[in-house]
Formats: sequence, structure tokens, C-alpha cells
Amino acid sequence: MLLAELLAASERVAGTRSRLAKIDTLAECLRRLDAAEIALGTAYLSGDTRQGRIGIGYAALKDALAAPPASAPRLTLAQVDEALARFAQVKGEGSAAERGRLLAELFAGATAPEQDFLARLLLGELRQGALEGIMLDAIAKAAKLRPERVRAAAMRAGGLPAVAEAALTEGEAGLARFALEVFQPVQPMLAQPAESVADAIERLGPAAFEWKLDGARVQAHKAGGEIRVYTRSLNEVTSAVPEIVAALRDCPAGEAILDGEAIALQPEGTPYPFQETMRRFGRKLDVEALRATYPLNVFFFDCLLAEGEDLTAKPARERFDVLAKILPAKILIPRLVTGDRQAAQAFYDDALARGHEGVMAKALDAPYEAGSRGAGWLKIKQAHTLDLAVIAVEWGSGRRKGWLSNLHLGALDPATGGFVMLGKTFKGMTDKMLAWQTERLLALETSRDRHVLHVRPELVAEIAFNEIQQSPTYPGGFALRFARVKRYREDKIAGEADTIETVRALYERQLSRRGR
Repeated sequence: MLLAELLAASERVAGTRSRLAKIDTLAECLRRLDAAEIALGTAYLSGDTRQGRIGIGYAALKDALAAPPASAPRLTLAQVDEALARFAQVKGEGSAAERGRLLAELFAGATAPEQDFLARLLLGELRQGALEGIMLDAIAKAAKLRPERVRAAAMRAGGLPAVAEAALTEGEAGLARFALEVFQPVQPMLAQPAESVADAIERLGPAAFEWKLDGARVQAHKAGGEIRVYTRSLNEVTSAVPEIVAALRDCPAGEAILDGEAIALQPEGTPYPFQETMRRFGRKLDVEALRATYPLNVFFFDCLLAEGEDLTAKPARERFDVLAKILPAKILIPRLVTGDRQAAQAFYDDALARGHEGVMAKALDAPYEAGSRGAGWLKIKQAHTLDLAVIAVEWGSGRRKGWLSNLHLGALDPATGGFVMLGKTFKGMTDKMLAWQTERLLALETSRDRHVLHVRPELVAEIAFNEIQQSPTYPGGFALRFARVKRYREDKIAGEADTIETVRALYERQLSRRGR
């Protein structure tokens, strides 16, 4: 397929807000791909490349975009992939010049619209609305399969391209090979916010309440004597977390996949700051020194697989029972199952008194929805917070002159794949944070407009606020009152930011509490 044909489909998707129209357009495009192109086409339509991020920055693309565009479309998907594969392999002395030459050669063969598409694809800015949920439905429609079957396969495959190729070339039989397997990590299930313990019980009924730790999400896999640990982004970190490996040595299960949270605790049991826990996941050489300073504790709260049986479709209460049978109590998350508001509130208050963020409330009949922000999991924190993408930033003044200070915050819009601005904040920042974010945001710069620096939306900040207000100032119609930065979530990608739909739902619940 010509890149121009895929580009045309991408533009049609970007040009409509209708979910069904997006799915129809994508499905039609997928059906027209040759078998060898399906994985590539799926990746490009989703805003990814087969090679992942290969070190192409804004400066390099500015030089490539200076090449006169081709007069007519001739680039194929395979040619683009081949060029990017060559680019990714160039290393060593003289690599910068050779990479520049390869990039210029690729862009010289592209028309002006194709050049723009490639630039946004390589920068990770191709947000035309082909989000994962829409792509999954499009794959199902193109292959004439049930969407839930495609979703189940994608949960286990770790990526859409392989699922699309299997679905479109082999149908149901192709999807059958994507079974949940040890040492094949899957995307974690995510939670939605709740206003309070009472709100959670009203929405879920009797539920399992668990401590919400301010730590690092981990997924542990065990097969016989071999144990591996993965982060929420599915990177293996086994060598950096020997305490987790040691904690699972006596697990009687021959095979298991466990979901949990790792956290560095002080001797009296209160948590160290989040950043200190995260230091344990970024170091490879001084693990023992860090282990002595910031020892990790692990608490598991779910079991996805045990003894070869996939438990993800089972009700949560059954998964909890399995977990309790195969793990010692000291590494199980403290949990209270109740529908009594007073008991749940006391559990929540105790978690806060111990220095934790709050509690999770989980529906007892909920399946494990990997990669989804399921309605069966709710998070309840002391302060209202949202995880928002930084989409632009302004230079500071006065004492902050020379630093990038005032953040423009965006919620993810699932309909477009872009971000909806909810306001700005310069509050909650230490000098250390200001220096760090200035360096990071300058590296993400895409353009400048006087004192405003526009950036690739890659940084996610956890923003605390007092309430959500209606606002005609911002496109989403909402603004955050007294917004301040709690921390940066370097463990999250922009696609995991909270959505404008979440913001709208929080606002509606806020109104309900006040009797409108």
C-alpha cells in the first residue's frame, strides 16, 4: 500500500468525531492491506512505528523537512519501514551525519502531506483519534470477529500489530494463540476516581477496600524457580528489585502472574517519598547500596494466572481467594470487604494515618480488565487529583526568571486522541522541580509563541485541586480551582492521562453532592 492511501484514511479519521465513522474508515483501510503490511499499517495508524522511538528529534526533522517534497505519491509502507530500520541500525562514529542523510532521503521521496504525516509519526504526535479502543474495534470489524475476542487477545499480546495480523490472516484461530503466559507481561488494569468512601459504596455496593500505596506498580511472573518482575510499562526490572524476588521464593504455586505495588518504607512503616521508591527502578549498578538506604516492600493485590489457569475473567472475589492461598499474609495488600460506610471510612482513615494515599475500592464480581480503566476499580484519595499531560509551558518571571514555570495542562480526549486544556498552574513547584522540568520541557519543544513554549505531550503531572468549575475560557468547558503540582508521573505515558470524560463525570458528581 502507498503511504498516501494510509494517510488519506488517517485524515478521514481525524476529520470526524464519530466513533463509528472512525471504526469504519480504519476497518476499510486494514482490509486493503497486504498480509505483510498489516502489522505496519496498524502501527502507523495507531501513531507508532515498528522500531519504536529511535532518537529522531525536532532538530533532525527540521533539516529533513527542508528537502523539497516529491511531486507525486510513490512511497510504500514497506519502503518507510525499511528506511526507519536502516536509521535505527546506524551507530558509532559518523552516525549523526549518516542518520541525517537517511532521514533526508526518506523525506525527499515524500509529498508535502506525507512529510507532515511522517514528522508527526516520528515525533509521537500523530493523534488523529485512532486510540487503542477504536483500533481494536476496527480490527474486529475488518476481520469479522467479535470485539471482545480481539480485546482479550490484545490484552495478552502486548501490542496491536501482532493481533491485527493474526486476526486478518487467520481469524479466530489466529487469536487463539494469544494466551496469557508466564513471562509475557500484560497491561495493568487501571482505576477511575471516586469522590469518597460513600460514593464508592453507592456505585459498587459491598466492595473490597485496599490500601492505596504511593509506590510503583509491579507485575511478578513465576515459573518454577524463575521469577521476573515488570513495571507498569512492561519493562523487566528483576535485577533492580531483589527484595521482590526473595519475597516470592516460597510461593507454592508452580506458575503465577501477580499484580502488586512496590514501595520503599521507613523503619517505622511510613512511606518514603514517591521519588525515592522510583530511584530503585532506575538504577542497575548500585542496587545493593540503594537497597540498604531504601529497602522495598511489595504488596500483591491480584492474581491473573495460577498453575496455568487464566483467572482474568473470574470474579475478583475468586482471584482474591487464590491469592490468599499462594502468598504469605505479609505480602498481601491489607484489605477489608464490606458494604458498611462506617467500617470502610475507618479503614480509609487508618490508611491515611499510616501515610498512604487513600484506598482502592473494588467490585467483588469484576473481572481483571487489563489495559482498561475499569468501572469496577475506584481510587479514593484525600485530595482530588488528576493525571494530566503538559501541553505547553510559559517562562517564569521575577524569582523564576530563566525557568519554565507555568504549565498548560491537558486531559486526554478519546474522540480525537488529542488533549483538551483545563488550565494552567505554577503552584507546588520546588526549585529542584523547576530546574528539572525546564530541562525536560526544552527537550520536548515543538514551537514557540512569544513567552509560550509548545511541547510534545509526553510528561504527565499529578495535579491536586480543590474543585472543578465550568469555564468558557478553555475548550473542554472546565477549569481546575487552585490547581497545584503534586509530582510528575514518570511511570506514566501521556496515553494514560485522565480523560475529559473523567473530568466531566467528576464535575457531575460534584454537582450531585451539592444538590445542584
